Amino acid sequence: MKILGNGVDIVEVGRIRKSIQKWGKNFLSKVFTPRELRYVRRKKNRFESLAARFATKEAVVKAFGEREDRPSSLRQIEVVNTKEGVPKIVLHAPNGKGSLQLPKEVVEVVVSMSHSKSYAVGTALLIGKETRKKR
Repeated sequence: MKILGNGVDIVEVGRIRKSIQKWGKNFLSKVFTPRELRYVRRKKNRFESLAARFATKEAVVKAFGEREDRPSSLRQIEVVNTKEGVPKIVLHAPNGKGSLQLPKEVVEVVVSMSHSKSYAVGTALLIGKETRKKR
């Protein structure tokens, strides 16, 4: 496994709460996908869950860095959960139709996220193929 990029982000839950209170659906629809919003509506700690997803999306952006083939908006980065609850990243095309292909050297985007009552954090690693050294 080769790490091609990494990113981390931390956000105050109160900042996300204030953004939602101020801009409402405009903020939510600009940052989150319908699937993310459906998932979070079922959660007891809705604002904390949204903040953790926001931080994770920002971490993914940082992991991609200045690459030309990176997602260009937070809504293109979707945080979904496996049946076991493990967060996974789904990348969407800019026009919303279809998925965004990972760059050929990137095998996977691995993320982790967590939150407390006040803060949420997300991390992301771009995993690449291991290259064999020539002898």
